[in-house]
Amino acid sequence: MASKAIVVGVGIPMIVVGVLMAWLWAPVEGEMQNTVEFVGSLIGILGVVFFISGLFYSKEPVMH
Repeated sequence: MASKAIVVGVGIPMIVVGVLMAWLWAPVEGEMQNTVEFVGSLIGILGVVFFISGLFYSKEPVMH
């Protein structure tokens, strides 16, 4: 059972912000371009991690 709050509320916005930072803001930046690109990529990667963890989150413990 997936958690829509984690996927939609955290994962997708982080991915979008990371992509916008890495692709749009970093080329405009002068001497800090590498840093902005790194931070944008890091935010995007963390967004993917939150997205995937939200897909596997369940409130009930799984007992096998």
